[in-house]
Amino acid sequence: MAKLESNIELEAAAFRRLLAHLDERKDVQNIELMNLADFCRNCLSKWYKAAGEERGIGIDYEDARELVYGMPYAEWKEKYQQKATPEQLARFNEIEAAKNKAN
Repeated sequence: MAKLESNIELEAAAFRRLLAHLDERKDVQNIELMNLADFCRNCLSKWYKAAGEERGIGIDYEDARELVYGMPYAEWKEKYQQKATPEQLARFNEIEAAKNKAN
């Protein structure tokens, strides 16, 4: 197998494992992911959609979200999303302000 083919296969497997891990950790909220790692499930959905568009493959954002969340986003949100705490929101806004200042 060519190196590029094996890289793609490994990257795909790692991505599937990341999705499985996030599915196992529904308790971890998107705001927490954003505050700690500067990405969340919605970011992954947007990156997936963008990757498709870069390759001429039209992918609906909601379809990408369903792939990442393992169910329609509205269903996931209803079942698992908690309201962000004032502390989480303050931290998020602080991080975003620092990023905007740096740009």
